[in-house]
Amino acid sequence: MKTRLRITIVLSLSVLFSPFIHWSAAFGQNENPSVTPDGWHRNWLVLAPTGNSGRIPFPTDGVAHAMARGTLRELKAEQKVESATGDAVAWTSATADDDGWLRSPALRGGHAALSVHVANAQTVVLEASGHSMVYCNGEPRVGDPYRTGYVRLPVRLRAGTNELIFRVSRGQVRARVVDPQAELQLNIDDVSLPDGAVGEQGELHGSVVVINTRDESASDLWIETQLGDAQPSRSTLQAVERLTIRKVPFRISVSPDLPAGEIPLHIRLFRGAPNASRLQNVAEIPFRVRASGDVLRRTFVSGIDGSVQYYALRRATDPDAEALFLTLHGASVEAVRQAAAYESKTWGHVVAPTNRRPFGFDWEDWGRQDALEVLELARASLKPADEQIYLTGHSMGGHGAWHLAVTYPNMFAAVGPSAGWISFRSYAGKKEEPNPDEITQLLERATSPSDTLSLSSNLQKLGVYVLHGTDDDNVPVTEARRMREVLAEFHPDFAYHEQPDAGHWWGNQCVDWPEMFSFFKTRQRRPSCDVRSIQFKTASPGVSASADWVTVEMQDEPFQLSHVDLSLDVPARRFSGTTTNVNRLSINLDTLSAKPSSEKLARLKPGDPIKIDLDNQPSFESPWPPGGQLHLRKSEGGWASAAPAPLEWKGPHRYGPFKEAFRNRVVLVYGTVGTEAENDWAYAKARYDAEQFWYRGNGAIEVIPDIHYNRDTYASRNVVLYGNADTNAAWSSLIKASPIDVRRGEVQLGEHTWTGDDLSALFVRPMEHDTKSLVAAVAGTGHVGMRATNSLPYFTSGVAYPDVNVFRANVLKAGAQGVVATGFFGQEWKLAGGTFAERIANN
Repeated sequence: MKTRLRITIVLSLSVLFSPFIHWSAAFGQNENPSVTPDGWHRNWLVLAPTGNSGRIPFPTDGVAHAMARGTLRELKAEQKVESATGDAVAWTSATADDDGWLRSPALRGGHAALSVHVANAQTVVLEASGHSMVYCNGEPRVGDPYRTGYVRLPVRLRAGTNELIFRVSRGQVRARVVDPQAELQLNIDDVSLPDGAVGEQGELHGSVVVINTRDESASDLWIETQLGDAQPSRSTLQAVERLTIRKVPFRISVSPDLPAGEIPLHIRLFRGAPNASRLQNVAEIPFRVRASGDVLRRTFVSGIDGSVQYYALRRATDPDAEALFLTLHGASVEAVRQAAAYESKTWGHVVAPTNRRPFGFDWEDWGRQDALEVLELARASLKPADEQIYLTGHSMGGHGAWHLAVTYPNMFAAVGPSAGWISFRSYAGKKEEPNPDEITQLLERATSPSDTLSLSSNLQKLGVYVLHGTDDDNVPVTEARRMREVLAEFHPDFAYHEQPDAGHWWGNQCVDWPEMFSFFKTRQRRPSCDVRSIQFKTASPGVSASADWVTVEMQDEPFQLSHVDLSLDVPARRFSGTTTNVNRLSINLDTLSAKPSSEKLARLKPGDPIKIDLDNQPSFESPWPPGGQLHLRKSEGGWASAAPAPLEWKGPHRYGPFKEAFRNRVVLVYGTVGTEAENDWAYAKARYDAEQFWYRGNGAIEVIPDIHYNRDTYASRNVVLYGNADTNAAWSSLIKASPIDVRRGEVQLGEHTWTGDDLSALFVRPMEHDTKSLVAAVAGTGHVGMRATNSLPYFTSGVAYPDVNVFRANVLKAGAQGVVATGFFGQEWKLAGGTFAERIANN
């Protein structure tokens, strides 16, 4: 949907415009290159792939390896780069088409290079699209692989030649540089807005990108918004770090007398105290006010990173409707379009979360968390019956429906994937090592929550309706047929329909399928107090721990499949069954003591002891626990009742692995007490991670220097440190008594020490004196090791890293063979009781 946008630039007198910007093919082969009329560069150098990629934690890349080692040679035609396999791959000259797009088969995993020549050092805005990332004079910056066109980055050019090396995976790229319009400017091509509703009053949340072209952090910022001629609303902003972008939240005041239609929303960016501020930028954007029955965009502030996200809502025609349909969109589809594909229902509301972006995270990782945030908000505002919450989705959203249903079977009454793929292994081409060593096995184990098939038995308590077109050329119908085979082995209540001659999208009915909704209407989730037997699997308690009244709190082997099969005999007051890979579990007796929905079911009354019979071990009794939560722990002597595990230990509230640190209002803290090169890397890497999370997840992660971090300001928030113990001033206060430490020239893990300047580490630890938060590190022992982390894909769904990962820069050529140690901490966040593997040859 196109919207009319108007922006006015208010220029600060201190803005310096470049007298000229001179483009050339890499390293000055042509003094006066041609550009398109729109300024897109024509003459490039192209390099065919020098490594492998995919959903793996350590992809190889000859260019990245050379950059980390500082051995990348002069960029010119016929110059060669050593690939990961040892072959020499040469740069070749190439010319973009008249539309500015450089298209080449070599750019499906290859690189393209440009250089920019300027007489004096200056700041420009880089506008590029089609690339996965770009190195600007060696510093990583976010790309635009989905060709959205809204990525505009402030880049500092040095006098002379500046190298831009683009990594490209989808076959095409284009780029240009332009003068900045102001020191601080708004990018209204990426704005998140709610819809107003006729008769609605209050404050709503929105967000917009601020571009800081200054070489220093911009603080004392605030935004004023105004709908038409109404009273304006002011929002104080957090700082925007130097030479970067940040999507900042603001408030919008709406009044009940607004008519349906579009109203101009004025956005004014100020710097300085309100009584002495300077206007930086002004924009005007259309704001929609929707009539009753229209699809609404509802915004909220995410607990993941403090960003403003939205979900789409189509309310039921009956205000007393008790059902809720959570629908997940496919790749490239906006949530508002997903919701609009459904006709209004009398008996339920349609709610469509965003996956954080139209491509987002495939409804895994932060996409899954977005769906859970939206579901919680929708339940609070719409108040559906707990027994009438249904899950569906199309294409990538069909995969999301499978994924959420097998992960959280307790949340839904039924699931209906349409054109859904099963997993990255079945559809996205994720490959398994034929003979994995211990390190590779642990790296793979960290991805176990993504394995839909291993968790498929969790579907047995849900109604399942599978829908697919026979002629789907995007997601093959074999994905649905495979799930039909799996379900047929155990499931008593599933329906299956293949639409003859239908492709991937065959109109709105491929999501709003009447038979599916008829199926939903006859299924309700059984109340937990009625459940007398549970079969539940989880790959990680940190992702999914509970089903009805049982919770898996700790595993014997982290991230291997855990299974609980329990039954309750109410008259005998006995729980019996088996467990697999479970070290701690709890049973919510309070839930079972509630009055059942049927008089035929007996209630478990509080008071008398409870009998436990697990894993064919001797039975034992436990008194009814205070608070009604029975905790059990397995030891060498078998199962026994136990006190609750200390919250300082691992548990569902804080389990790892590494990627879990990027949530809970995470703040990225870069080191400033190292050498100039170390400090420059730390900031560039933290900035790149924040930019990636903005692009992939509509994020707004805060980035600060180490000297600005203090516990009081950032209490109960996750932290990611960049640098090491010698270069980051916040390290010593946040990583205490840790079994892993990283310093210049050395990584120590327990009794093992590795030395060199080419070592890197990713790890996560519990925040001390805090039972909720995590602290993680992106670390290196020297500039080589630091730069080796630049291109790691930890914001890619389907990629995971254990609690601890120590590797050398040669991972960029050898892949996982360059990892020297990896593993998971034990339940007390110690090495003892954990699972680790080392590669002795790399010591």
